[in-house]
Amino acid sequence: MSERKACETVDLPRQSYRYQGKEKDDNEIKEALQDLALQHPRWGFRKMNAVLHKQKYTWNHKRTYRVYCEMKLNLRVKPKKRLPSREKVILEQPKQPNKSWSIDFMSDSLLNGKAIRTMNIMDDYNREVLWIEVRHSFPAKQMTKILDRVAEWRGYPQQIRSDNGPEFIAKHTADWAKEHGVRWVFIQPGKPNQNGYIERMNRTYREDVLDAYLLDNLHQAQELTEDWMMMYNSQRPHEALNNLTPFEYATVAIN
Repeated sequence: MSERKACETVDLPRQSYRYQGKEKDDNEIKEALQDLALQHPRWGFRKMNAVLHKQKYTWNHKRTYRVYCEMKLNLRVKPKKRLPSREKVILEQPKQPNKSWSIDFMSDSLLNGKAIRTMNIMDDYNREVLWIEVRHSFPAKQMTKILDRVAEWRGYPQQIRSDNGPEFIAKHTADWAKEHGVRWVFIQPGKPNQNGYIERMNRTYREDVLDAYLLDNLHQAQELTEDWMMMYNSQRPHEALNNLTPFEYATVAIN
C-alpha cells in the first residue's frame, strides 16, 4: 500500500506522518538560569522567570520551567505544619512531687562534628533533674521508652509540659499519654518562658557540660551528664527553693 492510501486508511494527514520533531537548543536558557542561580541561590522559578523577561528574553515560561527542572534548580519548600491553638500555660510550682514534669530537647555536636541531642526531664516540684539522655536522635517511640524507664522508679506524673516539637505532637506520644493517664500540656509557640523551670536548668547544663567540654563520643557525654545531674540535685542550691538543693527540698517537705 502506498503512503497516500495508508494515511487515508488511518485518517492521518501525510504532513503529520512525515513530520520530524526538531530538538531545540536550550543552552542559552541553561546559561541564563545558571547565572541567576549562582547570584541568588534561594530564588525560585517565578523570580528567575520575571528577571529573564525583564532582560528581554522571550522564551515561553513552560519551556523555561522544563529546563529549570532538568537542571534540578527547583527547591522543595517544606510546608509549615499547622498547630492547634494553645492556651496560655501558667507556670506554677506544684505542691507535691510527680504532679508535673517538664521535658525539653537540646542540641550540640561531638568533636568530630556529628550532631547529638539531649532529652531533659525535670520534676517541677523541687526542680529535680529526673534524667538526661544523650543520643543522636529521639524518635517518638524512643522518647516514650525513656519516659517509661524513668517512671519505673519515679511513677508516672499527672501531667508533662513541653513545647510543640515534632516528637511531642506525634500520634504515638498522644497514644502513650492516654494509655498511662498523663495529661500532656503544650506551651504556646514562641513562649519558652511558659516552660521556664526546665529552660533555666537547660542554661546551667549547657554552661557546665555542653559548652565546658569537647565531647569525643556519646559515652563520654553521658558520663559527664550523669555526674552533673548528681551534683545539680544534691549540691547546687536554688534560690527559688530557699537555697536548698532539690534533694534537700524534697526531704524538708516530707518532714
